[in-house]
Amino acid sequence: MSVGITIRRATHDDYEGVKAFTEDLWADRGGDYIPEIYHDWLEDGDERKKTFLADAGDEVAGIVQAVMLSDDEAWFQGMRVNPAYQRQGLSGRLNEACFEWAREQGATVGRIMIFSWNAASLGAARTGGFEPLTEFRFAHPEPDSDASSPDSVSSDPRRAWRYWTHSDARDHLRGLGFAPEESWAMRELAREDFERLADETAVFAVERESAPVGASYRARTYDREGDDGEPETWAEYGVGVWDDVDAARSLFGAIARDAAELGADRTRVLIPETAGYVSDASYAGAEISEEPDFVLGIEL
Repeated sequence: MSVGITIRRATHDDYEGVKAFTEDLWADRGGDYIPEIYHDWLEDGDERKKTFLADAGDEVAGIVQAVMLSDDEAWFQGMRVNPAYQRQGLSGRLNEACFEWAREQGATVGRIMIFSWNAASLGAARTGGFEPLTEFRFAHPEPDSDASSPDSVSSDPRRAWRYWTHSDARDHLRGLGFAPEESWAMRELAREDFERLADETAVFAVERESAPVGASYRARTYDREGDDGEPETWAEYGVGVWDDVDAARSLFGAIARDAAELGADRTRVLIPETAGYVSDASYAGAEISEEPDFVLGIEL
């Protein structure tokens, strides 16, 4: 067991300790992002977040962050356990710290996202009480100011919301889409989100014969280092859903034009991980990610 290890709030002074055990993780998959974003990642007075650190004295034994995405939805992210301290119950202690804090904030549910290839983390999550909820994949339409759409596409949030509420994708995704407030985090979408995002970013409603047949919204844009070491601008769309391949082409066309107008180099659109949606996206001409991501949840 993890005797002598203290769970406390992480600080900027812990950076070197965190970097020491995370910088070589997943080297075969491009490495861990925590060392690159650590200082920006910490909450720094943001009461919606708390980052927990397992302090072993001379070393950092583990880390995780809890975030409140709504009044009753918590998101847990960045769970890492130092290989030297694995199999000592640390992930359970870090989870419990997150659970206790989230309950104090009013959370009734907590969720996590795990790459489908990360079998160790999937097993640890199930051991910690998390249950599988859904899975998704990314589509990557190329930014293109001249991209076409077979169907008309409006920015009407009412039409987009109406389609989302009646979509089988909403059931598959458990009502979840990317949270505009937090990168790599998902929460339940509400009508107010579509109305607000129509003003702040962009909302898309694919329409055919006055009926909605597809919907999406832009969650954010961000910059990251590309494979060549140069910065790239990405436009992220929090969910993409549609009726058929032509509706998918129309939606991706609108997204491609939107991304081009923003000057984005790349896009990513969250789509349900089903045979229909994934094959539709490919058939519609969009690049798709090689593997899905899993979302798990726990009642608090």
